Amino acid sequence: MSSESQKQVTIEGTHSWEGTGLHSGTTSRVTVHPADPGFGIKFIVDGSDAILPADIKYVSSTERSTNLSNGKIDITTVEHMLSAAYGAGITNMKIEVEGPEIPILDGSAQSFFEWLHDHRIEQEETNHKIWTPDRNIEFTDPESGSSYILMPSPHLELDVIMEYKDHDLGRQVTSFGANDDFSNFADARTFVLTSELESLCQKGLIKGGSLDNAVLISSGETGRQELEKAVDLLGKTNKEEILESFDRGHELKYKDELARHKLVDLIGDLSLLGVRINARIIAKKPGHTGNTAFMRHLKPLVQKALRQQGRPNYDPSAKAIYNTVEIQGFLPHRYPFLLVDKIIELSDTKVVGVKNVSFNEYMFQGHFPGNPVFPGVLQMEALAQTGGILALNTVDNPSDWDTYFLKMNNVKFKRKVVPGDTLILKMELLSPIRRGIVHMQGTAYVGDYVVSEGELTAQIVDRTTLK
Repeated sequence: MSSESQKQVTIEGTHSWEGTGLHSGTTSRVTVHPADPGFGIKFIVDGSDAILPADIKYVSSTERSTNLSNGKIDITTVEHMLSAAYGAGITNMKIEVEGPEIPILDGSAQSFFEWLHDHRIEQEETNHKIWTPDRNIEFTDPESGSSYILMPSPHLELDVIMEYKDHDLGRQVTSFGANDDFSNFADARTFVLTSELESLCQKGLIKGGSLDNAVLISSGETGRQELEKAVDLLGKTNKEEILESFDRGHELKYKDELARHKLVDLIGDLSLLGVRINARIIAKKPGHTGNTAFMRHLKPLVQKALRQQGRPNYDPSAKAIYNTVEIQGFLPHRYPFLLVDKIIELSDTKVVGVKNVSFNEYMFQGHFPGNPVFPGVLQMEALAQTGGILALNTVDNPSDWDTYFLKMNNVKFKRKVVPGDTLILKMELLSPIRRGIVHMQGTAYVGDYVVSEGELTAQIVDRTTLK
């Protein structure tokens, strides 16, 4: 698996929509706000201090909608807003909701998408992750029967196949490719079969459903009777008006409108991975339950790819640029404080070193007896020494120079390093070296994992000029 990046995008200004929730039947208001780079898409509900990220791990239920909960915040029917954001390329946005549910509006994502697309703004010098799988992945959700085939592709491509054998609709197929405009799909409306109405009512759903926000598909001669029973169950006071409207009938916007709406829902659920995807996905009979099960299946693969983003390739059998003896020609450090075994990559702006962690090292006598852990401060020291190789590679007679720490910022220790681990030490210049000041981003890896990272600033000093 691999991951790339593209510019992050937020919105310019704020905007609100108000309307009825499809399932709750209550009036809700949703307001979108711009957000800083790296914020992602997150919800705030009813002024709560808690924030609910749009992430697959927070999906709480998928009965006719995608619903999120983190134990403090619950929000229902997020798929149209998330799909509109994904279609508009928005990566950072705060969504404030007053009420239990995102308003259904006309049953489509069009209103959300049009405003977000028209007010999108790139965030310079920031990148958003893109995941490109390197193999085909097949998945079938046993609960819903939805099936998916994912294949590597230069762009996101979606094929949705729906089967309605018991209805006049038959088979509906739609596709979305790199050259397609999301606006041609955003206006596809949600729909329901009359044969499903009674069950949905009994489950306490579709309280806000109407012929203004959903396409009602008749299941044949019994369709009107099924609708009439649902109207009674929902306690609608305009029963005759609803039945007359149903009798007049209404046309689909597209002959494949139902498949197009399923594609919109799929994109909304796809966004819960938190990355853009370069892949072709063939989805047969997709729905929220199947979509989110598929996203949970993909999430570990995406996380692994992101962990490996920027990770140097290390071939132990390849000849090193500098071995331990040659490194001593650059650095003044000696046993027991020389913490770089070899340099495997070196350019004007980047250096990669290797540190093999052995149980024989002195610090394990006291850190800790019976539980040997390589200290985090020594991981930073190993990174700094590796960075020193890059800095001292720019001067004559590097053995006449010393390197001194000035500061460390944003240092994070993410996993333990223990005897037997091989540390891969990557240092990249954050700015050109000036007056001997070296400002670098350091990342230490063990296997597929980042174990520590931080911004390190040091100064190289010519010791021959010191008095």
